[in-house]
Amino acid sequence: MMKQAAGHGILFMVLFILPIGSLSYSSHVHADHHRHKSPFRRVLIGHDSEKYAVIFDAGSTGSRVHIFRFDENQDLLPIGSDMELYVSTKPGLSSYAADPQAAASSIRPLLEKAEAVVPIELQPDTPARLGATAGLRLLNGDAAEKILEEVRKLFKNESTLKYKDDWVSILDGVQEGTYMWVTINYLLNTLGKSYSETFATIDLGGGSVQMAYAISEENSNKAPQVSANETYVLQKNLKGTNYNLYVHSYLNYGSKAARAEIFKASRNSTNPCILEGYEGKYTYGGVVYKVSAPPTGTNMRRCGMLTRKALKINAPCKYEKCTFNGIWNGGGGDGQKNLYLSSSFYWTALDAGILKQNATAGRIRLRAYKDTAKRACATKVSDVISEFPNVEKDDIPYLCMDLVYIYTLLVDGFDLDAYEKVSVVKQVEYKNSQVEAAWPLGCAIDVISSLTTKTSIREI
Repeated sequence: MMKQAAGHGILFMVLFILPIGSLSYSSHVHADHHRHKSPFRRVLIGHDSEKYAVIFDAGSTGSRVHIFRFDENQDLLPIGSDMELYVSTKPGLSSYAADPQAAASSIRPLLEKAEAVVPIELQPDTPARLGATAGLRLLNGDAAEKILEEVRKLFKNESTLKYKDDWVSILDGVQEGTYMWVTINYLLNTLGKSYSETFATIDLGGGSVQMAYAISEENSNKAPQVSANETYVLQKNLKGTNYNLYVHSYLNYGSKAARAEIFKASRNSTNPCILEGYEGKYTYGGVVYKVSAPPTGTNMRRCGMLTRKALKINAPCKYEKCTFNGIWNGGGGDGQKNLYLSSSFYWTALDAGILKQNATAGRIRLRAYKDTAKRACATKVSDVISEFPNVEKDDIPYLCMDLVYIYTLLVDGFDLDAYEKVSVVKQVEYKNSQVEAAWPLGCAIDVISSLTTKTSIREI
């Protein structure tokens, strides 16, 4: 169920390369077990107006590489027969907290795939940038830095791409949320239009959840300053239009991190969110939680109460309106009226049967998560496969918990209407092709834009 994440502790690499010809490698191919470069056919076509961007995204649940090709107007061009090249591997870097060398080795196959795309003669001049977010930041002590240092060694010693030590850095949740908003609105062709015509995004990663939407000038002027180096609102110019973009990232409230928060809130080994009949352990961020259902069994109502406690729904709010844990909500408005949910929102809906199997997107009411939770919470762990055949084995004990958490997060946390219809997406149709609804495309667009404007999200 937790296949994406966003949110997710993430590593990315941006590469700009000269145009290449036809690629015999198809998009959306998983490379979990491939260790060698693919025999890509390279033909330089010499169009200076074309640019490529390659984003390496190593999240808390897995590592991925996305390759995009743009024309002079920043419109996507096909690579082979698709709009992007996509390869993935599991698990994510944060799963190797005790073995930093293994963490770096886990992304070697993706590095080899990227180098197979970049013409050999261009690799020494192809810059590489890496960054990490929620999943790695949640690791204890210096575990994250040790992993990053091993990744530095990998790129320095084994890659022919251009590399500098300081290009290994942290991508924060605000950048991640901004990139997702750019991705969705780019694919839906709303960039350049009024803020009121844009779409809001909430991206549920493994370690964190990000909300982003464009707000009015009036609400922007009301934005509180979080700290000297942190703000709720970013000023972005995209396709000639200025936007005031509300973005906030909630660390510890991603799909996997939230389980740990709910276990902490229960303060003992039994938890009403766990399916009846299960006894085991849950590990997150290097911490092991002993978990089982209470003697009285799973209880959805008590699970909801515990989830609200974990979300700190009743925390003091010093602003006009807050989401949860005392966070300013951005003021609402037209930029929030049309909502797109992504990453674990999608995978949970798909695996729990809210979306049809093989659907890459769908329109649902938020209440669908609650209605499905009622069924899940009343199901014993031994009966899940017959009732919910598509749930992944490792997620079975937490099916009730995950559904209750998502519903509570959206309705109680973000104060959304339970009967509101929203889009839940993995891919968005763009020029008759399906493109991943993920932050890497937004990152690529931002970096390409920065070549002209000299200002990228990382510099804000």
